Amino acid sequence: MMKNWVDPEAKAEAERYENPIPSRTLILETIETLQAAQSHADLVEHFAIADQKSIDALSHRLIAMVRDGQLMKDGFKFQLAAEQPTHDATVYINSKGLGTANIAGHDDILLPERELRLVFNGDQVKVRQTSVDRKGKAWGFITEVTQRRVKQIIGKLSEYDGEYFIQPAQPNSHQPITLEKELIEHAQVKLGDSVRIAIDDYPTREEFATGHIVQSMADKADTEIIIPQTILEFGLPYEFPEAVIQEAESFQEPTAQDREGRIDLRDLALVTIDGEDARDFDDAVYAEKRPGGGYRVVVAIADVSHYVRTGKPLDDEAQERGTSVYFPHFVLPMLPEALSNGLCSLNPQVDRLCMVCDLKLSRAGRVTGFEFYPSVMHSKARLTYTQVAQYFEGDSAAIPEDREVCKSLNTLFQLYQVLKGLRAERHAMEFETVETYMTFDELGGIKEILPRSRNDAHKLIEECMLLANVAAAEYALKHDVPMLYRVHEPPEFSRIQKVRDFVKLLGLHFPEQPTQADYQAVIEATKDRIDAPSIHAVLLRSMMQAYYGANNAGHFGLAYDAYTHFTSPIRRYPDLLLHRAIKAHLKQKPSPLSGAALDDAGEHYSATERRADEASRSVTTWLKCHYMQQHLGEEFVGVISAVAEFGLFVTLKDLYVDGMIHVSQLGDDFFVFDQASQSLIGQARGQSFSLGDEVKIKVAAVNLEDRKIDFELMQQLTHAGRAIRMRAPRVAKPFSREATEEVFSERPSKATLSENGEQPVPKKKPKNKPSSYGKKTSAKSEAKPKDKAKKKTKVKKKKSNAKAKGE
Repeated sequence: MMKNWVDPEAKAEAERYENPIPSRTLILETIETLQAAQSHADLVEHFAIADQKSIDALSHRLIAMVRDGQLMKDGFKFQLAAEQPTHDATVYINSKGLGTANIAGHDDILLPERELRLVFNGDQVKVRQTSVDRKGKAWGFITEVTQRRVKQIIGKLSEYDGEYFIQPAQPNSHQPITLEKELIEHAQVKLGDSVRIAIDDYPTREEFATGHIVQSMADKADTEIIIPQTILEFGLPYEFPEAVIQEAESFQEPTAQDREGRIDLRDLALVTIDGEDARDFDDAVYAEKRPGGGYRVVVAIADVSHYVRTGKPLDDEAQERGTSVYFPHFVLPMLPEALSNGLCSLNPQVDRLCMVCDLKLSRAGRVTGFEFYPSVMHSKARLTYTQVAQYFEGDSAAIPEDREVCKSLNTLFQLYQVLKGLRAERHAMEFETVETYMTFDELGGIKEILPRSRNDAHKLIEECMLLANVAAAEYALKHDVPMLYRVHEPPEFSRIQKVRDFVKLLGLHFPEQPTQADYQAVIEATKDRIDAPSIHAVLLRSMMQAYYGANNAGHFGLAYDAYTHFTSPIRRYPDLLLHRAIKAHLKQKPSPLSGAALDDAGEHYSATERRADEASRSVTTWLKCHYMQQHLGEEFVGVISAVAEFGLFVTLKDLYVDGMIHVSQLGDDFFVFDQASQSLIGQARGQSFSLGDEVKIKVAAVNLEDRKIDFELMQQLTHAGRAIRMRAPRVAKPFSREATEEVFSERPSKATLSENGEQPVPKKKPKNKPSSYGKKTSAKSEAKPKDKAKKKTKVKKKKSNAKAKGE
């Protein structure tokens, strides 16, 4: 073959390949010189490559360069990836092993399997887009891992091909951590034992992570392991450093010096109202009638900012945590107990420092004025929601005898009736949903799952907190105080369209640009239907996720023009930031946080909130799956809560647990998903399954690792609210979740870029093998090497020999 190019890597290429093609260096230099994106055909012509073998080899090399982040492919054209912007992102990996880079204010970028070799779920990275697939979805390359979320991990000890490793649970099951055989013997752990390990060396694209054993957990029950395992996998800070504990314990009870400059409210009949199991009390309330009509409402919030000062270890730790994390029967607090349950908790009959929102309201419940100030208070009683609700129902003995406390509660209840009407006027959304709580046995397993009722006392406190939060947002806007708003944007157009199509079938109107009133009209029209929770779930799924931001964009769900979080500084750092900002303004000092730093803070605390929610949800779902293992083979009645093309999601009426009936289990028919009506409709026999239908099911299977429960349909009991008298449909064929995921998922799991830039069909990895990329890579070599690279054997096991193949 005659060459018309001078390749700076010509000697190296000739040594490695029988038919040398342009090197990566030459390809990059050529595209840069031509100053235009080039297709494969353009480069074949430019380099005058004639033989098919070399043409194919060039194609493989270009795809490998895209995979390695050197080139960006857009359609058929290749351009320099270095010219593409780099984004800060968070890695999210789902239960199927599919990874995305989540970028604030930007569409997600998909990450191929090769990139996931570098990271754990939740890692912070810098990512660059490298290609766009046929569906228009962007794929990317990780240029740098900027922050590791996982420092330690709990997993089961496994062995493959003579090598020992810890197999983490999802979402990090793609990252086995290898261990020296000597460490296993020294720790005296056995295969299958749960072990807590610390990571020594993080993974690369070619090698697995390595670690050492911190603790054997072989004597612990699964229910005792799940919370510490989740804490480690989500990178939640779980131990307070000694300096933080010492600082928290150094503070004394409020002194005369602490009270200096504060308004004294110790004679006011302020009380706390919380749940029976609450341990920290961060809000207290009081109300009185004003001379001439109207109300005064005092909302006192623990003054955490008095104790947690910027630049101190206590504040640094609180910033990193961002929020308290609530697991079933366990709390990971933002602040040490000396503060959260001590000096910052508005305990009864002791002096406490607080920040107050003092509001004036008209008889009609409209806020006519408010002020904020630091204060000292003395709670007159620690009351529970149950006690107060019983008092409101006429049981005067439900609360302690205190004339001023009773008078304040009576006024609060009267005001609540007025505020309830205003809430309806502004069309704040009130969905029909069922909250549950769990009771546990001595090993931490679920004993019961029970519905949680919200009484008037819950709603009263909620209205008081809303008053204070809205007033804080208005205060900041009026005085131009830099702060973080709680932002909930209106739904996107695509989400609205789905709701419109669905609501239309209910015979209800829903405009293209709905307001809160339009949503509330649907809620009101359907609240008495048997399928109300399922209908309202469709409305809820159309909502955007709320976040913290320095720019006010209103709160759509609550129907407020401006909203913020002021009332929970013990468990939420943004509330603490707001207290500091208001204090600074009261003292006519500059705000402690503003500009770009405030924007960054909004992103950080939104992320810590999401992390906490995901971790809590992960544990709750696992516990429910563990609980359902006790009920395998049993029959229950449930309600269809969601419909998808691959099956029905059912919520059990007695247990409040969700599971799935696969479409293949619905009978001898071909079912088609109708998105508008949220139904699966049989094409041959006309049987239809829709939201709100009651079904009798059998618990068929529970997968703890995937956190999924499979139901088998026994009988459809109702449809569209009417009873169905029929025999149970016959089962079409045995259920296979793996088949479901391959047929119905948008893209195959654990995929890499193949030679033509598309995703190959994944091969199922053998059980107990340390990940799908331990031995091979899916990308073909660019050209046939003269000698195969020898396989290396070492403790830090090689993930891939792709580099040795010359890509």
